[in-house]
Amino acid sequence: MSGNHSLNRRRLLPDINSSNRTRREFAERTAINTPIQGTAADIIKLAMIKVDQELQKTKLQAKMLLQIHDELVFELPENEVEKTEKLIRECMESVMKLDVPLVVNISVGKNLAKV
Repeated sequence: MSGNHSLNRRRLLPDINSSNRTRREFAERTAINTPIQGTAADIIKLAMIKVDQELQKTKLQAKMLLQIHDELVFELPENEVEKTEKLIRECMESVMKLDVPLVVNISVGKNLAKV
């Protein structure tokens, strides 16, 4: 048996019918979580690619520094915050068509502690 992600990737679950209760229950939990967590991982990766591609098309100096779960961290000049925020929001909210909207919250600060 396998669990599917939104992009039709599969995660094999060889222990789903195991006689070992611990292994079987882990596989059962994995079967439930895989579509949710796998889809979230797919969305953030696609968003990273889309944002990077769009930033390269502009003269904006924003640099994507890291990803933390479902958030992206950028470094950019203060005078580019408004334009960069708009670009990032548009890219991330439109990266995948879902039955529910993808809502992006953006925070700005001098460092991660200030966000």
